[in-house]
Amino acid sequence: MAHCVYEYSSPLGIIVMAADDGGLTGLWFEDQKYFAANLPADSKRDMSPVLERTAEWLDCYFGGREPGFMPPVHLTGTPFRMAVWEMLQRIPYGTTVTYGAIAREIARREGRPHIPAQAVGGAVGHNPVSILVPCHRVVGSDGSLTGYAGGTDRKLKLLLLEKADTTGLFVPEKRTVR
Repeated sequence: MAHCVYEYSSPLGIIVMAADDGGLTGLWFEDQKYFAANLPADSKRDMSPVLERTAEWLDCYFGGREPGFMPPVHLTGTPFRMAVWEMLQRIPYGTTVTYGAIAREIARREGRPHIPAQAVGGAVGHNPVSILVPCHRVVGSDGSLTGYAGGTDRKLKLLLLEKADTTGLFVPEKRTVR
C-alpha cells in the first residue's frame, strides 16, 4: 500500500495528514507528542483522494460546523487501543467524556471487573488520527484537560470551536518532578 502525506494549514498550526489505500492513517499537529509515530519512511508527499476528503472535513470543522461526513479511517493497533479508539469515535461533537467512563464501558463490554483510567489515557494519547478520532473530547474526572498529545491549549480551543460546555474544565498547573 502506498502511503501519502500532505500538510494542512489549520488555525491551530500545521497538521500533517497521512493515508494509505485503506484510509486515513495519521493526523498530527506538526509539534505534537508521538508525531508521525506510525508513518513509513517511504511515504510520498502527495495528495490522495482520502487526503482531499480529509482536508474538506477539516475545512468544515475549522469553519465551526460539524462535518456531516467522515473520510475513511484506517487505524491499526493493539486490541485494547482499537477498543478505546472505537469509543472515541462515538463521542458526539461538542461533548466530553472522562477517561474513567471509557474505562468502565470497555470493562463492561469485555466482562472485566476493572480497567484503569490510566490505561485508557495511554491509548488515547497514542491515537494516531487526532481530531477526527476525537481524543480532545476526553477529560479527567476532576475536569482537568490532560492527556492531549497536541497540547492542552489546543484541546481547549478545539472544545471551544465545537461550542462544548467547558464549565468546570481547567488546564492543570505544570507539575515539577521531585
